[in-house]
Amino acid sequence: MNLHEYQSKRIFADYGVPVPAGKVAASETGAVAAARELAGPVWVVKAQVHAGGRGKAGGVKLCRSHAEVGKAAAAMLGTRLVTIQTGAEGLPVDAVYIESGSAIERELYLSLLLDRERSRLAFVASAAGGMNIEEVAAKEPDRILRVDIDPAAGLQGFQCRRIAFGLGLAGSQLAEFERIARALYRLYLERDLALIEVNPLIVTKDGGLVALDAKINVDANALFRQPEMLALRDPSQEDPMEREAARHELSYVALDGDIACMVNGAGLAMATMDLIKLQGGSPANFLDVGGTANAERVTAAFRLILSNERARAVLVNIFGGIVRCDVIAEGIIQAVRQVGVSVPVIVRLEGTNADKARKILAESGLAITVAKDVADAAVKAVRLAKRGGRQ
Repeated sequence: MNLHEYQSKRIFADYGVPVPAGKVAASETGAVAAARELAGPVWVVKAQVHAGGRGKAGGVKLCRSHAEVGKAAAAMLGTRLVTIQTGAEGLPVDAVYIESGSAIERELYLSLLLDRERSRLAFVASAAGGMNIEEVAAKEPDRILRVDIDPAAGLQGFQCRRIAFGLGLAGSQLAEFERIARALYRLYLERDLALIEVNPLIVTKDGGLVALDAKINVDANALFRQPEMLALRDPSQEDPMEREAARHELSYVALDGDIACMVNGAGLAMATMDLIKLQGGSPANFLDVGGTANAERVTAAFRLILSNERARAVLVNIFGGIVRCDVIAEGIIQAVRQVGVSVPVIVRLEGTNADKARKILAESGLAITVAKDVADAAVKAVRLAKRGGRQ
């Protein structure tokens, strides 16, 4: 779960990480009022969306008067900001963050994330702050610094100094950087985070360090024990279909194809999408209904995937291990009848009571195509999608 910049900076400040003074506003008049309360003569107006690349997309404006602040805020609020991370539809701008300008000497990059391959938290840093860090890593890998933190030992002083020296910091900046690094490490652990990113962490003209931007991503699996973080969730920044899927405890990711998929198990879902691509088709979504899928969840899944207007066929691929195939078959029939499916439905069922399930589907009287295996299901789904579509 992502947080907005203004939310992240409030949390940074709570943990002692220095940030510029700023206020959030949801209207032009609110933005001007915020600027009047903040020190000038330069202010920055930032669109609050869950995406990077705002500056290049016109979502960050430097202003030198209260009137300019109001004009910039009015131009952003109520629009959809399209950046390199949002896709063509963009994200709605419902709030802007007004911030006092900073005297920047240098821009640095700093992040803290989990490296799953090494089973370690890792600080990643670079003197090339303010830039696309992926591009820096690809073209100038020598400019990327990294330290892995042993979970038993925790963050060590020598690791902080190693990064600080690598960033060209000296004198009192070394101790200041260590305080920031330790605060971010404590924040990461205490709030069950998945990512902290500061881009840029600036060196000011007077030699201080300030987090000029802040990004926090919370581990969604830990939200049940982080009610304060959950309260910061902004549903407007989420895909509506993914939000609806979460309400039914379904794992859903929208894609740009035309064959809707309903599968139990993430690995099987990925394999199903690969087979669709192999046969020349394109999946419309990733959807894992889970190992304990029931008729209610299957119906909810059908409603969800068919709300995508691009869907021209539905491929159901279920392996009945924990859940019986005949239960899933009844759920499919119930869903088709209730939802009013108008596209071809191709079903592959294997596992417990699979034969019984196929018989139930065959005797349902509904236009459901039963596949003998997953490869056959992919072939039929691609063929029927190209031939049919919505009735």
